[in-house]
Amino acid sequence: MTGKVFLVGAGPGDPSLITLRAVELIKKADVVLYDRLVSKKILSMIPKKAEAVYVGRAVGDDFKHQNDTNALMVKYAKIKRNIVRLKGGDPIIFGRGGEEAEYLKKHKIQFEIVPGITSGIGSATYAGIPLTHRNFASSVVFVTGHEDFEKNKDAVRWRKLAKSTDTIVIMMGLSRIGIICKQLSDGGIDKKTPVAVIQDGTTSKQRMITGTVSNITQKVKTSKIKPPSIIIIGKVVSLSKTIGWRKK
Repeated sequence: MTGKVFLVGAGPGDPSLITLRAVELIKKADVVLYDRLVSKKILSMIPKKAEAVYVGRAVGDDFKHQNDTNALMVKYAKIKRNIVRLKGGDPIIFGRGGEEAEYLKKHKIQFEIVPGITSGIGSATYAGIPLTHRNFASSVVFVTGHEDFEKNKDAVRWRKLAKSTDTIVIMMGLSRIGIICKQLSDGGIDKKTPVAVIQDGTTSKQRMITGTVSNITQKVKTSKIKPPSIIIIGKVVSLSKTIGWRKK
């Protein structure tokens, strides 16, 4: 009988935001395959008897890296009982958890998916930015700013997105922020629309800069803000001045 793979979300960075179910599974794991952005405090929960395997993936790594991770999940499931695939944020919000679940299903491996707080929500909340608000935003969309290099063109239609939602949350888009803002402007978004860029959200290293669609690209360069970062575009960004609750 084969083991079971648990696709587990470790949360956005602050280790106290991990779920009770995730902690339970980590503590009884035989093998943990963990990603680059999982905090050291969460990794310290892995039992000494368990095998911890780093399978972290950086933006820009080619698709073969994912193939190797898929193969490892199946390999360990055939010789171990409990395998935790530990992923930063949420497993299926730009975390390739859906692809991994498909692969496990194809190879007749049992699996369970455990949600985690995605960085898009966690970082915004810790910065005092409500992604929806009765007076400012009735809709929010999560998009990736980093397209798969195998795609021939962008899957995100930025120009159409410009006027179709109130709040835009962009994951993994820092290196393309200039292109993204240009396309949103071409689509008709007000160039004065507030923008926030949050680095290392929910952690003690969290940094945030704010600006507008017209000037945020230059501000990112000047501030030397780096990945991992999320970008939030919309009127709700302005509320961080009022309800920002976290001490620097």
